[in-house]
Amino acid sequence: MASADVRPARPAGTSSTAPPCLSCGAPLGAVVADLGMSPLANSYVEPAAIDLPETFYPLCARLCESCFLVQLPAAASSEAIFSEYAYFSSYSDSWLRHARDYVAMAVERFGLGRDSLVVEVASNDGYLLQYARDRGIPVLGIEPARNVAEHAEARGVPTLNRFLTEQLARAVVAGSERPDWGSAGPLLGRRADLVIANNVFAHTPQLNDFTAGLAALLAPQGVLTIEVQHLLRLLEQVQFDTIYHEHFAYYSLHAAKRVLESHGLELFDVEELATHGGSLRMICRRADGAPDERLTPTGRVEEVLAAERSAGLLEAATYLRFQERVQATKRGLLRFLIEAREQGRSVVGYGAPAKGNTLLNYCGIGTDLLEYTVDRSPHKQGRFLPGSRIPIHPPERLRETRPDHVLILPWNLEREIVDQCSEVREWGGRFVVAIPEVRVW
Repeated sequence: MASADVRPARPAGTSSTAPPCLSCGAPLGAVVADLGMSPLANSYVEPAAIDLPETFYPLCARLCESCFLVQLPAAASSEAIFSEYAYFSSYSDSWLRHARDYVAMAVERFGLGRDSLVVEVASNDGYLLQYARDRGIPVLGIEPARNVAEHAEARGVPTLNRFLTEQLARAVVAGSERPDWGSAGPLLGRRADLVIANNVFAHTPQLNDFTAGLAALLAPQGVLTIEVQHLLRLLEQVQFDTIYHEHFAYYSLHAAKRVLESHGLELFDVEELATHGGSLRMICRRADGAPDERLTPTGRVEEVLAAERSAGLLEAATYLRFQERVQATKRGLLRFLIEAREQGRSVVGYGAPAKGNTLLNYCGIGTDLLEYTVDRSPHKQGRFLPGSRIPIHPPERLRETRPDHVLILPWNLEREIVDQCSEVREWGGRFVVAIPEVRVW
């Protein structure tokens, strides 16, 4: 079944309306990437609903020319996107290793122990906090998706099933226990020595309220770490498929620094990570905190800021060139898939990530070009990708059908997936990635 049609993109640099910037409130300006119409990227379709209509929303990222925050005007509410969530972090081996290594680093660098409190916002299924808990460190997760929070609780990670707001953070710190806060109750009434916000800073349309909540949770000498995809890498590598409705903002360090400082947070260090195709780990302290040798500023913040200036991230013209590169990537993928079909070669997918749904819907790809996809998560198996309606099978389907090509949709996990699916080579199958351009090996 072919995917729904998408509307033609508006010319780059044009705008139909001008919603306010999530950070500074200025009217949004230039269009960075218009990806047409798309369903919510994690709204997987149940078999019983296969013949029912889906809701499609505009997917158009714009630039604030005042603070240079790239953002997606909210098309759907946070509750509609995150109250039930299909993504469980624990199904990625490489992501679990990343979480384990992060905890080991944080414990050593920031001197965490049994008297500390670690709070993670958007803690998912407890994939990260479990490693701090296993070291005897008190942990608290704050996770808005009910189904995911229940998994965290089942593995022994106390979790508040709430969206973070400044009001909620102040209630946690004040110890305002409520009957429905369950196992989190004993952890209330204190500030956190470490607040973790990994891959969530982009996920809130209430950016200032959310950032105020992070600041309110933090102890006077506490540390806040934020991991977020780096806009510089998104632009360089044409990672347009990471634009989808639950990602409301796309950060340069310049834009993030401005948001943090407006809420009394000092960015004293930054690390460049390979995760998600290139991310930043921003390390912050309270600006009003007393001096602490653990929290001494490094020169890396200025190095990244200089790299962004050099790459033109403070110039609107840089962003206006992105749309044509996106279109070229689309044409290349469609050319490959059409030629494979015409030559009688089969192509299937690996993974059912949100980024894959952006790619497939923008390119108009359905089962006529990609027969099916597979995914390790049982929460996705047996369902269909939104929009494209491509079926999701367990990985064993690959051996059963022996496809000629496997298109890796979560390209950021390429190495992990190739290792897991090494058997594909046994029958002469080849792997494919589409970002930033088609590569077959």
